[in-house]
Amino acid sequence: MIVFTDLFWAYLAAITLLTVTPGVDTLLVMRNTGRGGLGDGCITSAGICTGLFIHATLSALGISILLVETAWAFSALKWAGAIYLVWLGISSLRRAMAQGSGGPGVETTAPDRRRVPAMTAFREGLLSNVLNPKTALFYMALLPQFIDPAGNAFQQSLILAGVHFLLAMLWQCGLAWVVYRFRGIGAHPRLRKALNALTGGFFVAIGAKLATA
Repeated sequence: MIVFTDLFWAYLAAITLLTVTPGVDTLLVMRNTGRGGLGDGCITSAGICTGLFIHATLSALGISILLVETAWAFSALKWAGAIYLVWLGISSLRRAMAQGSGGPGVETTAPDRRRVPAMTAFREGLLSNVLNPKTALFYMALLPQFIDPAGNAFQQSLILAGVHFLLAMLWQCGLAWVVYRFRGIGAHPRLRKALNALTGGFFVAIGAKLATA
């Protein structure tokens, strides 16, 4: 059982800093909000945050340690994450190219207002988090520090992941709202094209960096 001790507040501070630090998850939520609206961004966030429970479960069961200490398994996870990020980047780049190929009237409405299936947004968020080896390393290194060995490790891991889930959902959905609220600023077709190209380039670069790290 989690007790609100100094250890818990230390975990809360650490997890808050981790949550608000910009990264792949932040970029994905912003991209998908611009793509399909506030719902798209929030569902993407739900997928990302659901992945936290998977990492917490693996950490509690000790699989994360085995994965990190086994070179081939960690390499497989790293390459899977890198390939997925590159794929997301190429998708954004293709979208930017498509925006430049139509007429001015089509560009203003079609790309940014198309409806995306909820499962697609959720799956993108979930895979982004689960295939991120940095998240696995973080949960392996940090989570055990805040678990009472006298208690149920699995239960405590899920509760701590739940705290992270709530914080991340609040932050990312708030960010999605800001992007959605001010999306009119980027209504110009050329600016939207540039933003999609920039986002795609970032995803490809992050994926390439992850693969070579």
